[in-house]
Amino acid sequence: MLNLLAFALMCLFSCMPNENQMPPDGNSAPMLRKSIHEFKVTDINGDSFDFSSLKGKKIMVVNTASKCGLTPQYKGLEALYNKYKDKNFIIVGFPANDFMSQEPGTNEEIAIFCSKNYGVSFPMMAKISVKGKDMHPIYRFLTSGNENGLDDNQVKWNFQKYLLNEEGFLEKVISPSTEPDDEEIVRWIEAE
Repeated sequence: MLNLLAFALMCLFSCMPNENQMPPDGNSAPMLRKSIHEFKVTDINGDSFDFSSLKGKKIMVVNTASKCGLTPQYKGLEALYNKYKDKNFIIVGFPANDFMSQEPGTNEEIAIFCSKNYGVSFPMMAKISVKGKDMHPIYRFLTSGNENGLDDNQVKWNFQKYLLNEEGFLEKVISPSTEPDDEEIVRWIEAE
């Protein structure tokens, strides 16, 4: 009887998924699912920003640009941040100059622009690349299914939004043209 119970438990645990499960594309290499909490980056003022400090918060990561048709989304991002920042939600912006050179400024110029024009108070990071051979490691994580455990994707344009849960795992990728206060985003933030 004891052997039968031990065998049943062994079978149960061997069938349970783990973080090193097979990737969705069927490749034989196991996924090494990462959390955004493993990353440290440099903020727009040159200081270190440790994503592990955001454990327990839902996170929206968004690549931004100051001279884009979607730049007015800063206003919606700031409103969303102010509405939910005390409810375990944070937005982290990454300026990037990858799309038609729409973020040509220095970190200092970007910080001034964001503050003066949109009153941005959510954390802004130093300018990075979100695609190509010099893609920042945090965007390699966000766009690689083998790292994020969700799927492969590419940054299509400025203001693409990545939604990560309280454990730092990627849950949704939202189109650049989707407004920050879109019902899908709000439902995700408000879900328990």
